[in-house]
Amino acid sequence: MDKDRLEIQHWTAGDYQDEPFEKVILPLGSLESHGPHLPFGTDALTAHLLALEIARRVPRIAVLPPVPYGMSEAYRDFPFTVSLRPETETAIVADILESLHREGVRKVLILNGHDGNIPSIEIAARSAKVAHPEMRIVTLDAWWNTLGELLPPGFFEVDNGLGHGGEGELSMALALFPDLCTPGRARGVVPRLPPVLDVKWLFSELTDCGASGDPTRATLEKGAAMKEALVEAVAGVLAALDGCDWDYRSPG
Repeated sequence: MDKDRLEIQHWTAGDYQDEPFEKVILPLGSLESHGPHLPFGTDALTAHLLALEIARRVPRIAVLPPVPYGMSEAYRDFPFTVSLRPETETAIVADILESLHREGVRKVLILNGHDGNIPSIEIAARSAKVAHPEMRIVTLDAWWNTLGELLPPGFFEVDNGLGHGGEGELSMALALFPDLCTPGRARGVVPRLPPVLDVKWLFSELTDCGASGDPTRATLEKGAAMKEALVEAVAGVLAALDGCDWDYRSPG
């Protein structure tokens, strides 16, 4: 195995002594069904590989091993779901942040690949910030929503590319780990969710195949454009933060 200098799990104590990093990316994922066309580990794979792409463009940063499990109870009616309880997910993120603080890391990007993790990220990150005000913690909670602001209107064909295993997620996967995808088996259902209000659903209420949206519209070309837009945007923000030493207070 070749050592990847961006992956903290490949480092030795000697490596860290010689060239310590000052920033880390924490990828979070899940293990759950994404339909017949994507692997169970799609969320963790996506978060991890996007984190590595970002790290290649940012100095003095390294990527933590991805957390491969998430809070996935809403998907349990489809195989193969291995879920953490919300309090467990929160504790894992909190313990990682506490460990990073102990090790002297003060700048953290949490890159999340799974919607069910978002409440735990919020609780753990805000608690860590209160406990350690000198820490700088930024998060990318839902890359699939962020992309809507970065791509031109009409880029996606159905439902703005959204969906669990849908057009956007399969396209991104085709750009990151195409050998694990089977787009010829793509199937999804576009749910009829009401506007304005947020429905607290079980996923089996929205689809009968473990995927939502329209993955049949996914392409490698879309995925490549999505990846570039997202990586460029996040790397640009990190560069800007480095330029001001992560001091984002209002001038005065």
